Order: sequence, then C-alpha cells, then structure tokens
Amino acid sequence: MKILVIGPSWVGDMMMSQSLYRTLKAVHPSAQIDVMAPAWCRPLLDRMPEVHQALAMPLGHGALALGERRRLGILLRGNHYDRAYVLPNSFKSALVPFFARIPHRTGWRGEMRYGLLNDARVLDKTAFPLMVQRYVALAYDKQRVNSWNDLPQPLLWPQLQVEEEEIAEITSAFNLTDNRPIVGFCPGAEFGPAKRWPHYHYAVLAGKLIERGYQVVLFGSAKDHEAGEDIRHALSEEAKEYCLNLAGKTVLDQAVVLIASCQAIVSNDSGLMHVAAALNKPLIALYGPSSPDFTPPLSHQAKVIRLITGYHKVRKGDADQGYHQSLIDIQPELVLAELEQLLATVKES
Repeated sequence: MKILVIGPSWVGDMMMSQSLYRTLKAVHPSAQIDVMAPAWCRPLLDRMPEVHQALAMPLGHGALALGERRRLGILLRGNHYDRAYVLPNSFKSALVPFFARIPHRTGWRGEMRYGLLNDARVLDKTAFPLMVQRYVALAYDKQRVNSWNDLPQPLLWPQLQVEEEEIAEITSAFNLTDNRPIVGFCPGAEFGPAKRWPHYHYAVLAGKLIERGYQVVLFGSAKDHEAGEDIRHALSEEAKEYCLNLAGKTVLDQAVVLIASCQAIVSNDSGLMHVAAALNKPLIALYGPSSPDFTPPLSHQAKVIRLITGYHKVRKGDADQGYHQSLIDIQPELVLAELEQLLATVKES
C-alpha cells in the first residue's frame, strides 16, 4: 500500500503527526508512507523511520495557488498512491490529493471539504480532546472509532531517532565537550512573550544549575536570539562562561541532535518542547495562557507546570515586558525542584 500524507506546517503539529505514521505502519506493516510538508520539516521527517520519503510542499502557508496545487497533484499521479491522509483542516490542503486522483482520501471535514475528501470525518471535539488522538483516529475506519476510548492503548507517541555518533560530532563542533552535563533551555514561543517564561526566571534557574555543575545551552530560532541574550545578560560574569546562546545559530537538524545531547530540557509551550518529548528527554514544560489539555508533551519523562486552568486566547501579556502573570508566578525554585526530582528519577531507572 502506498500512502500520501499532507502534513502540518508547525513544528509541534509535525511532531505529533508521527503518531499517525507509527500507527499506520502498525496497521499496515508493508505500507510506504510519503509525507508532503514544507521543506523545513525534512530534518524531522528524516528522523522518523516510518516515513519513506519527505516531499516538499513549495507553496506558502496561506497561498491558495489553485493552478500550482493542480500541477502538483497531476505530477503525483504517477506514484499511484492508494490512500491519502490530509492533516490540516483547510480547503486548500485537500486539493493536491484530489488532483492526484488518489482513490481514498481521509481527513476531518474542516472547511467543508466534501468531494475533495471522500472519507470526510465529522469531529466531535469532546470525543477526541487531544490533537494526537485526532491524528491517530484517522488510521482506522470511522465506523470502528467513535471516541478516543476506541483507540488501541497506549498510543504510539512520537519518537525521533538520533545516533550517538551524531551527538559526539555536533557537541564537538559547537565546543560543548566540557565535562559539565548540559541542560537545554527553549525560551522562545510563537506569538511573542505572552507564552514565555520570563527571561529573569530563566536566568535565576540557569545560575542555580551552573552552581550545581551544569552548563546551560539556549535553543531556538533567530527571533529567539534576543530572548536568549536577555537571559545571559542577567547572569553573573562567572556564570556567563557556562551559558551558550545558540538560538538562531543552528539549523533545525543540528538543534534536534543538540537537544538529544542534553541531560534535560526546560521549555515554554513550543515546537522544540515537542521535539524534546519525542527524544524522551527529561522535560519541564512551562504553560501559561495556552493549555496542555490539547497539545501536551507526549512523554513519560515530561512534567508540566501550570498554575491556571482553562484556555486563554492571549497574544499579548498582561504584565511588564509582555509576559503573562500566570508564567511570572511560576518561580524558579519550583522549576528547579521539579527538575531535580525528574533527573533523580531518571538516574534511579
């Protein structure tokens, strides 16, 4: 069986979609799974053994480009796919499998995609409260699965593959060969500081970890570099020597391998948080207005810290520097205590 998946366009969503690929391989062991997604996703897809091939989606996130999608679909007809799974809910995301004339096209109904999808599922959000459950449910006939309780348990969570040789090579390339074990911080988040733990809390935590013999490495994109510098500037001169800001200085694949080299990760609700979970790293996930009730880190090594309940659609913080008060209220001492407990549990096992 040959399967085409139209994948998500965000790091976190792409990571959670691996649960669908793993499930499809469990249900159809001989299946060949190709994933069409933005080119930047390839480093993640290449580390998913269930994925046969990553196909670049050349169109931007918001572009309809009907003619170009038709051209892509026609080009794919020669691949003779048996099934397609469309993970984004947009109308345009279902066009390529339709133009490719893939016989069985599955997805949640989304933006009125009748016809484009001939297996359009109507989503009951209460029946599938987690995004990962919604992805995995698509692997089964809709008559069989009416709620998350009908899914085989436990779910097959994301698992990225990184080799020890890669870790040794990349840590050497970035001069991380000091005897100090690494704790990684992911201080960035989409939509700005409202979803970020304050830099001054990160700095306090970094200082305490450095005092305990760790080195701290900051990960993120170029737009997170300033947040990383804010953390470093808040450290003492002695501590700065053991805090390296790599935000914006790595490509995604390098960041994945470097995260795999860490003893633990402390992260805001972000795409890199889901990468750390898929690498099975001890992980402290810090949530404020966004809720872990829909997209939690999928790992038994993860500890979520959140002091409020419910979902708050906040794009701008309610406190100084754009931070959200619920994240300000999470004190570094609490995070350190949870992190030390998590690390101790890992050492015991």
